[in-house]
Amino acid sequence: MGKTIAEKIFDSHGVDNPFGDIHVIRLDAVFCHEITTPVAINDLVSRGMDRVFDPSKIKAVIDHVTPAKDSKTAMQGKILREWAIRQGIVDFFDIGKNGVCHAIFPEKGFVRPGYTIIMGDSHTCTHGAFGAFAAGVGTTDLEVGILKGVCAFHYPHSIKVVIDGELPQGVFAKDVILAVIGKLGVNGATNKVIEFTGHVVDQMSMEARMTLCNMAIEAGGTCGICAPDMTTVDYLWAFIASDYPSKEAALSDYRRFTADSDAHYDQVIHVDASTLSPMVTFGYKPDQVKPVSDMEGEKVDQVYIGSCTNGRLEDLRIAAKILKGKTISPNIRAIVSPATPEIFSKALDEGIIKIFMDAGFCVTNPTCGACLGMSNGVLADGEVCASTTNRNFNGRMGKGGMVHLMSPATAAETALAGVIKNSFLFTEAGGAK
Repeated sequence: MGKTIAEKIFDSHGVDNPFGDIHVIRLDAVFCHEITTPVAINDLVSRGMDRVFDPSKIKAVIDHVTPAKDSKTAMQGKILREWAIRQGIVDFFDIGKNGVCHAIFPEKGFVRPGYTIIMGDSHTCTHGAFGAFAAGVGTTDLEVGILKGVCAFHYPHSIKVVIDGELPQGVFAKDVILAVIGKLGVNGATNKVIEFTGHVVDQMSMEARMTLCNMAIEAGGTCGICAPDMTTVDYLWAFIASDYPSKEAALSDYRRFTADSDAHYDQVIHVDASTLSPMVTFGYKPDQVKPVSDMEGEKVDQVYIGSCTNGRLEDLRIAAKILKGKTISPNIRAIVSPATPEIFSKALDEGIIKIFMDAGFCVTNPTCGACLGMSNGVLADGEVCASTTNRNFNGRMGKGGMVHLMSPATAAETALAGVIKNSFLFTEAGGAK
């Protein structure tokens, strides 16, 4: 029988199979940020194990609260900073050159097809867009990864999500993944890999694929994953050109990590993208979704565009096209946070930042802060945010706050209207190359 992408990656990285379906795999990279890693660092220090398996394979960033907002977050940054220096970790992105982890690490070429990656962050699944196995882990697994360069997982079971048809105007990757989560439910992919495939995925940019994979965890998935293709190669070419004589040679190598036609899946789900419309969440679970048209007119207090889900240049361009020459509703506040300094710089060069500012947005430095209610956009009790982030849990962006997840296009139109607004009249296909 053939194998899925995840099975092929596991088989090529196997170190041990101590019992049952528990497999210890070799790691290609361990990603770290200042919220979860300091706990692991301090524990390793207390055990006399203050070392790393390979400093070149550890990438670290301060991104969740940046700059620090108080003494506690300053200490978290200090612990990570001093550890990176002590261990000789070159790829450490401190304040001024830092960005949202799941945007800056791919941008720097740290993710490749076939890689195995862990991080103490649930949205590590984002990196599966490159044909990698990437998973969020707890403190113990993170410590072992840092120390030994291995991690134990159940042998992967996969769900195949086939997205065919054509995306209607105004429908984007965020709408697609919200619809998929609505179909699967928040526990529908627990302990499984979601393999995204089909014509629509083939046509998506890497940015759009990262949006899909980013939210696999919201259906319970260990990882979201897409097969590597020429779009993947084009994105990575600046980093891999010295490794291959041509892009075609790189693609031929990366095709090792595509699923076999007779691979087994626990479940196969078909989505006809042609039937989709812009989606939005309601309530406090990511699977509580409905068409934006069903929520039109719902009042919001804040609009937020950014995060590891939708803070990339493609996302900012989409929102800016809607906002250009217009002004947000006087009844709301709006915030945009480009996900990395490079994205911020390109948005400046293209005039996107000016469009946002002229429209009345507050433009912040790259940060995760607002997404998890830590800084740069926390909600007050009873307030509502239209957000391009990935979670609408109760209190996620602030105690007593409500979050409605949506695409950058819908968020931009909502900012202009002051209430949730349908983005179906947008004039470009969503997330296409």
